[in-house]
Amino acid sequence: MYPTQAALRSEPAYRPHVLLVEDEFSVAKGLEMVMTEEGYDVDLADTGREALHKFWTKDNFDLMVADLRLPDIDGMEVIQRVKEKRPETKVIIITGYPSVSSAVQAAKMGISDYLRKPFTDDEFLTAVGTALKEKGSMEELISETQKDRLIQRQEVIRVLDRAYQNQDFWRELMENGSESLQNYRLSRTAKAAIMSGDLKWIRENVGELTEEQLLFIYKRLEREAW
Repeated sequence: MYPTQAALRSEPAYRPHVLLVEDEFSVAKGLEMVMTEEGYDVDLADTGREALHKFWTKDNFDLMVADLRLPDIDGMEVIQRVKEKRPETKVIIITGYPSVSSAVQAAKMGISDYLRKPFTDDEFLTAVGTALKEKGSMEELISETQKDRLIQRQEVIRVLDRAYQNQDFWRELMENGSESLQNYRLSRTAKAAIMSGDLKWIRENVGELTEEQLLFIYKRLEREAW
């Protein structure tokens, strides 16, 4: 049995991943607590730039909850950039300064909900639950995500096995980096972990591997050390 299969069996149920973009600390921490208690995995960003950075560098978020007034970039611009690159991401707007123009723009972009502050915890959680259900039932979301994770793990193992068994592929990886991984169903994070020799990420997301499978990772770590 692959280590990935054993890891998947013991893995807890998937928690929908939410990015909360809110610069008011007390509001952000309050909403984070409410969502965490409901079983959501929450990341916080208090500026538009931080929000975009997290979107491009972390695993895909299922939902973004965004204030419109941020200290650096207009919240609507942040939402538009996210929607352009990842249109499947659901978005909820929260704002203390609602306007007809922003509501119309939100509707055109397919925003799931537009909440005017102040709102109750129940109103907020209802909006979050409804937005996530738009991606399909929770069972479908869990099934799809677990399947994707298993595929990622199997693809990482395929790459490491091939690197050990095929010297030409090994050299190609060393010389061309992630360009050599275009035919594999790997996220940017997974590709970066392989090419940087991120042993911590590999073990956390793939599981224990054989010494042969880890040989390429060890070599990458040696190169980084030099």
